[in-house]
Amino acid sequence: MLRPEDLELLKNKGITETEVEAQLKRFTTGFPYLRISDAARVDHGIFRLGQEEMTDAIDRWKEYLGHGGEVCKFVPASGAASRMFKALFEFVDGGTDELIEGSPVAVLISRIDSLPFLPELRAVVEKLYGKTLDEMLAEGRNRDVVAAIVKPEGMNYGGLPKGLLKFHTYADGSRTPLEEHLTEGAQTAANSKGIVNIHFTVSADHRKLFEKKLAEVIPQTEKRTGVEFNVTMSEQKPSTDTIAVNPDNTPFMEDGHLLFRPGGHGALIQNLNDMDSAVVFIKNIDNVVPDSKRGDTVRYKEVLGGLLLQIHDQIEEDLMAIEQKIYTSDDIKQMLDYLNNVLNIRDAKLEDMDDDSIVEYIKNKLNRPLRVCGMVRNEGEPGGGPFIAYNPDGSTSPQILESNQVDPENAEYMKMMRSATHFNPVDLVCYIKDIHGKKFDLPSYTDPATGFISSKSSHGKELRAMELPGLWNGAMSDWNTVFVEVPVSTFNPVKTVNDLLRPAHQN
Repeated sequence: MLRPEDLELLKNKGITETEVEAQLKRFTTGFPYLRISDAARVDHGIFRLGQEEMTDAIDRWKEYLGHGGEVCKFVPASGAASRMFKALFEFVDGGTDELIEGSPVAVLISRIDSLPFLPELRAVVEKLYGKTLDEMLAEGRNRDVVAAIVKPEGMNYGGLPKGLLKFHTYADGSRTPLEEHLTEGAQTAANSKGIVNIHFTVSADHRKLFEKKLAEVIPQTEKRTGVEFNVTMSEQKPSTDTIAVNPDNTPFMEDGHLLFRPGGHGALIQNLNDMDSAVVFIKNIDNVVPDSKRGDTVRYKEVLGGLLLQIHDQIEEDLMAIEQKIYTSDDIKQMLDYLNNVLNIRDAKLEDMDDDSIVEYIKNKLNRPLRVCGMVRNEGEPGGGPFIAYNPDGSTSPQILESNQVDPENAEYMKMMRSATHFNPVDLVCYIKDIHGKKFDLPSYTDPATGFISSKSSHGKELRAMELPGLWNGAMSDWNTVFVEVPVSTFNPVKTVNDLLRPAHQN
């Protein structure tokens, strides 16, 4: 039973009592595992484009931009960098300066001259300890050097958002992921007026830091790239927070109040829904490379964008024909063929339908948001990625799944997971308006049964937390989806600070 103060809290967040009741029920019932048909692979749910196909797609993309097409880059950038420095925090708190050969900290210290934030580190070390970095290292004061990187009294890299850390070194200084996304946008998404629209989702705690950095770097980046940037920001909405519960699924109380937690990146479907652009690129903040390594990234951004438009062209043609009732039996067969072999939507029910019902079915399937997703060959451990999954209506279609959505007790599904050839690098481009230019209501295309529950803690007390369907998982479950193979050179995330030492991040 919710108290008056609980109801006031819900009102302030924009959460309804019904939503809370549904979340509490979901903690008890859990989320169902998804039914999957197979792992997607080349020629079975994943397209591998030839040179001519890529050239045609790039031409279509450039034509779209040249004719004033709407495009925006959408970059989830709210994540803190604390996980990047996990090994460094453990070393600082470990009580010894001794380095274990081959450990992440030992590797970082041995290659410290390759770090993009080296000048800042040198200055901070001298300020804190009155000695040069070289002198500190010669004395074996490794913990103090590492502390200067991660601790608040030093560079505070462990407490800053990942988007504002120095990632790449250039002759004129170092750039952050924020700046690299601006540069990438200038190379792939400048419209006919020379304007690049970029939207960053940020946390409320870091918004002012982002604003300050943007004010500093936009003028110089515009000068360097010759474009104009229209940069906007938003925060995850309080209405997407989810209630926390005790291990027995009763509401978790903290300081006498219900505890709500952010609903995960799936909450950003609301932010994406606010974008007034037909085409939107989505890519994580940490997947960037320096100028010298960006060739494949630029090329495949244009390929994905152009392919999206080619597919949308055909969808628009088919929907207009259906709307105007100017189609033949052969046209219906061609539409079904496109549905099956390009959008990879299959449904046994179609065999028992008459032509009018089939046309209505095609119309409903085509009139949805569209996304084209780059997929990278899996060169490591198999995990979440591109699959062919069953939908609530019984049809099958391409879906991006995480491993926790698949039943680990199902031997057949586990075999599919192990046989997966590709993984999801979060490199996608979306078309979010209908053929008449009206925005789709994106939250209505989410599958609410695809969230997940995890064990967390708050101030030492155990709790259960709920994450909403992931942004590129269940939040886009009811979209039309096309998978395309892209090279691994387009996927260079920075998950730990040592990733910055990899060749892809060295100029």
